[in-house]
Amino acid sequence: MNTYLLLKMVHILSSVLLVGTGLGSAFYMFFANRSGSVAAQAVVSRLVVRADWWFTTPCIFIQPITGIAMAYMAGWPLTTPWLALSLGLYVLAGICWLPVVWLQIRMAAIASEAQAGSQTLPRLYQYYQQRWEALGYPAFIAMAATYFLMVNKPVLWG
Repeated sequence: MNTYLLLKMVHILSSVLLVGTGLGSAFYMFFANRSGSVAAQAVVSRLVVRADWWFTTPCIFIQPITGIAMAYMAGWPLTTPWLALSLGLYVLAGICWLPVVWLQIRMAAIASEAQAGSQTLPRLYQYYQQRWEALGYPAFIAMAATYFLMVNKPVLWG
Protein backbone atom coordinates (compact mmCIF):
# COMPACT_ATOMS: atom_id res chain seq x y z
CA MET A 1 0.00 0.00 0.00
CA ASN A 2 1.43 3.38 -0.92
CA THR A 3 1.57 6.39 1.38
CA TYR A 4 -1.34 8.19 -0.29
CA LEU A 5 -3.69 5.22 0.12
CA LEU A 6 -2.60 4.75 3.73
CA LEU A 7 -3.32 8.43 4.43
CA LYS A 8 -6.66 8.13 2.65
CA MET A 9 -7.64 5.12 4.76
CA VAL A 10 -6.70 6.93 8.00
CA HIS A 11 -8.51 10.06 6.78
CA ILE A 12 -11.72 8.18 5.97
CA LEU A 13 -11.69 6.14 9.19
CA SER A 14 -11.03 9.21 11.34
CA SER A 15 -13.79 11.16 9.55
CA VAL A 16 -16.25 8.35 10.25
CA LEU A 17 -15.14 8.24 13.89
CA LEU A 18 -15.32 12.04 14.20
CA VAL A 19 -18.79 12.48 12.71
CA GLY A 20 -20.12 9.18 14.04
CA THR A 21 -19.07 9.93 17.61
CA GLY A 22 -20.51 13.43 17.31
CA LEU A 23 -23.83 12.23 15.93
CA GLY A 24 -24.09 9.38 18.43
CA SER A 25 -23.23 11.65 21.34
CA ALA A 26 -25.72 14.26 20.17
CA PHE A 27 -28.43 11.61 19.81
CA TYR A 28 -28.01 10.25 23.34
CA MET A 29 -27.55 13.66 24.96
CA PHE A 30 -30.57 15.09 23.12
CA PHE A 31 -32.86 12.31 24.35
CA ALA A 32 -31.35 12.04 27.83
CA ASN A 33 -32.02 15.77 28.23
CA ARG A 34 -35.67 15.18 27.40
CA SER A 35 -36.06 12.13 29.63
CA GLY A 36 -36.67 14.05 32.84
CA SER A 37 -34.18 11.73 34.56
CA VAL A 38 -31.35 13.54 36.29
CA ALA A 39 -29.54 10.20 36.65
CA ALA A 40 -29.70 9.62 32.87
CA GLN A 41 -28.52 13.15 32.19
CA ALA A 42 -25.62 12.74 34.60
CA VAL A 43 -24.47 9.45 33.09
CA VAL A 44 -24.93 10.41 29.45
CA SER A 45 -23.34 13.85 29.76
CA ARG A 46 -20.33 12.32 31.54
CA LEU A 47 -19.95 9.70 28.80
CA VAL A 48 -20.36 12.29 26.04
CA VAL A 49 -17.49 14.29 27.53
CA ARG A 50 -15.40 11.12 27.68
CA ALA A 51 -16.22 10.23 24.05
CA ASP A 52 -15.15 13.70 22.95
CA TRP A 53 -11.78 13.37 24.68
CA TRP A 54 -11.12 9.80 23.56
CA PHE A 55 -12.43 9.87 19.98
CA THR A 56 -13.38 13.31 18.69
CA THR A 57 -10.33 15.25 19.86
CA PRO A 58 -7.70 12.99 18.24
CA CYS A 59 -9.69 12.89 15.00
CA ILE A 60 -9.90 16.68 14.92
CA PHE A 61 -6.13 16.73 14.51
CA ILE A 62 -5.85 13.67 12.27
CA GLN A 63 -8.31 15.07 9.72
CA PRO A 64 -6.42 18.20 8.62
CA ILE A 65 -3.02 16.50 8.86
CA THR A 66 -4.03 13.63 6.57
CA GLY A 67 -6.21 15.81 4.34
CA ILE A 68 -3.58 18.46 3.70
CA ALA A 69 -0.93 15.79 3.16
CA MET A 70 -3.15 14.07 0.56
CA ALA A 71 -3.92 17.38 -1.17
CA TYR A 72 -0.21 18.10 -1.40
CA MET A 73 0.55 14.61 -2.74
CA ALA A 74 -2.26 14.86 -5.31
CA GLY A 75 -1.14 18.32 -6.42
CA TRP A 76 -4.29 20.13 -5.30
CA PRO A 77 -3.59 23.64 -4.03
CA LEU A 78 -5.48 24.48 -0.83
CA THR A 79 -7.11 27.27 -2.85
CA THR A 80 -8.90 24.71 -5.04
CA PRO A 81 -12.53 25.83 -4.53
CA TRP A 82 -14.02 22.58 -3.19
CA LEU A 83 -11.00 22.09 -0.95
CA ALA A 84 -10.95 25.70 0.32
CA LEU A 85 -14.68 25.53 1.09
CA SER A 86 -14.21 22.17 2.83
CA LEU A 87 -11.48 23.64 5.02
CA GLY A 88 -13.65 26.66 5.81
CA LEU A 89 -16.58 24.46 6.80
CA TYR A 90 -14.25 22.34 8.93
CA VAL A 91 -13.08 25.47 10.73
CA LEU A 92 -16.71 26.56 11.20
CA ALA A 93 -17.53 23.17 12.74
CA GLY A 94 -14.51 23.55 15.04
CA ILE A 95 -15.58 27.03 16.09
CA CYS A 96 -18.95 25.56 17.08
CA TRP A 97 -17.37 22.52 18.75
CA LEU A 98 -15.06 24.37 21.15
CA PRO A 99 -17.86 25.99 23.17
CA VAL A 100 -19.83 22.73 22.94
CA VAL A 101 -17.03 20.94 24.76
CA TRP A 102 -17.09 23.53 27.54
CA LEU A 103 -20.90 23.31 27.74
CA GLN A 104 -20.79 19.50 27.93
CA ILE A 105 -18.26 19.60 30.74
CA ARG A 106 -20.39 22.09 32.67
CA MET A 107 -23.60 20.13 32.00
CA ALA A 108 -21.97 16.91 33.21
CA ALA A 109 -20.81 18.62 36.42
CA ILE A 110 -24.21 20.21 37.06
CA ALA A 111 -26.08 16.95 36.42
CA SER A 112 -23.69 14.96 38.59
CA GLU A 113 -24.04 17.44 41.43
CA ALA A 114 -27.85 17.43 41.15
CA GLN A 115 -27.93 13.64 41.12
CA ALA A 116 -25.62 13.37 44.15
CA GLY A 117 -27.87 15.76 46.07
CA SER A 118 -31.09 14.14 44.82
CA GLN A 119 -32.10 17.51 43.38
CA THR A 120 -33.66 18.69 40.16
CA LEU A 121 -31.47 20.35 37.59
CA PRO A 122 -31.12 24.12 37.90
CA ARG A 123 -32.25 26.37 35.05
CA LEU A 124 -28.62 26.92 34.15
CA TYR A 125 -28.51 23.33 32.85
CA GLN A 126 -31.38 24.03 30.44
CA TYR A 127 -29.70 27.26 29.34
CA TYR A 128 -26.51 25.32 28.56
CA GLN A 129 -28.55 22.60 26.85
CA GLN A 130 -30.15 25.14 24.50
CA ARG A 131 -26.77 26.63 23.61
CA TRP A 132 -25.31 23.15 23.12
CA GLU A 133 -28.07 22.26 20.66
CA ALA A 134 -27.89 25.61 18.86
CA LEU A 135 -24.17 25.09 18.21
CA GLY A 136 -24.55 21.43 17.30
CA TYR A 137 -26.83 21.95 14.29
CA PRO A 138 -24.52 24.20 12.26
CA ALA A 139 -21.52 22.03 13.18
CA PHE A 140 -23.26 18.91 11.89
CA ILE A 141 -24.47 20.63 8.72
CA ALA A 142 -20.94 21.92 8.09
CA MET A 143 -19.51 18.41 8.45
CA ALA A 144 -22.20 16.90 6.18
CA ALA A 145 -21.42 19.55 3.55
CA THR A 146 -17.72 18.78 3.93
CA TYR A 147 -18.41 15.10 3.23
CA PHE A 148 -20.32 16.12 0.09
CA LEU A 149 -17.47 18.31 -1.12
CA MET A 150 -14.81 15.70 -0.39
CA VAL A 151 -16.65 12.93 -2.21
CA ASN A 152 -17.90 14.95 -5.21
CA LYS A 153 -15.13 17.55 -5.61
CA PRO A 154 -17.47 19.84 -7.55
CA VAL A 155 -16.33 22.78 -9.64
CA LEU A 156 -17.62 25.72 -7.61
CA TRP A 157 -16.05 28.83 -9.10
CA GLY A 158 -13.24 30.07 -11.37
